[in-house]
Amino acid sequence: MRTSGPSPTLTRAVEGSPEARLLHEFLLTGASLVPDRTAVYEVDEGGVPQAVSYRELERRVHAYADLLDPLGLNVGDRVVLEADTSAHAIALLLACSRLGLTFVPVSPETPARRVATIMELAEPALFLTTAETCRIQAPAGMGTGRFGPAWVELWTRPRERVRHRRAVVETDPAYIIFTSGTTGRPKGVVMTQRGIVSYFRMLIADSDIAPDERVATTAPLQFDLSLFDIGMALGSLACCVPVPRALLRWPRRLLRFLEETAVTQVNGVPSIWRQVLRHEPDRFASLTALRGILFSGEEFPLPELRRLRKLRPGIRVLDSFGHTECMSCSLTEVPDPLPAETVRLSIGAPHPGSEGMLVDAEGKPIEEAGVTGEL
Repeated sequence: MRTSGPSPTLTRAVEGSPEARLLHEFLLTGASLVPDRTAVYEVDEGGVPQAVSYRELERRVHAYADLLDPLGLNVGDRVVLEADTSAHAIALLLACSRLGLTFVPVSPETPARRVATIMELAEPALFLTTAETCRIQAPAGMGTGRFGPAWVELWTRPRERVRHRRAVVETDPAYIIFTSGTTGRPKGVVMTQRGIVSYFRMLIADSDIAPDERVATTAPLQFDLSLFDIGMALGSLACCVPVPRALLRWPRRLLRFLEETAVTQVNGVPSIWRQVLRHEPDRFASLTALRGILFSGEEFPLPELRRLRKLRPGIRVLDSFGHTECMSCSLTEVPDPLPAETVRLSIGAPHPGSEGMLVDAEGKPIEEAGVTGEL
């Protein structure tokens, strides 16, 4: 992590230019500032590492946009992207942003029944997958296809429509994340272009990620933590490193991947560390490049957190708390050392530029300390 003040280049990335008001503009700032720097570092299915520069990422975004534009989709039409996190998945969702298409990320691991419910609720104009076959029953008029690093193969074309406008504005929806909430039935949470760009500006100002960082993302693409990781890395002119999903089940393979890719920060739910701490403590302790861990989505059990601290004293641990509706509310550094009397971690204060409020059962603000309420 950076210990001195931010560099002029990073300051420019955080502040952004007046034109960087849409998701793709903001996350591709590096293409003009540091075009040769690695934006995404990944390992393909054959185990071959590939470094995708900011210039190459921008080129892929434009190439995808050129392939999708002739389909005649309207600004605001929804496109389901069924994929794991990768350089081409990131490029495709940014191409959707460029065309004003609302992307709906879905994981290949998502049960088919849940995907069908999401399709019913989202009413997408197009369904694109990285799989060789389409596992959904597409309704009449919906396009389907497959995409890869430099291509889109259509199986069925979306219905013809009248294009009402081409210009994308800040209040247009950027994406829809489907969450189960408390009922188990998927609910779509819509984030506007202005909302996500404003959030990323707050996150980057709060997270202090240096441009030389390699941020590993472990969340599935349909989970907003994946977009959080992408935004944190690219918005800071750093490098995003997608961790293959299969490695998360095997602690030794996961640690080998983190070592070989020289990852400096790992973002993910606390449970990804459980088997690592239990079965591979020595190898974890030897990850000298690792400077930070960020967790979200669930509480980090304090015995495991203390074990992690003991194995890697001085490592920076960040606790991110929030809801899908705003991606996250706060980012808090966990004390080092963790006080012996600590029984539960604090989620700290809201991101700079945002506010948090506690309300009681009637929705009235709580002013006095020690009273339980809803955030």
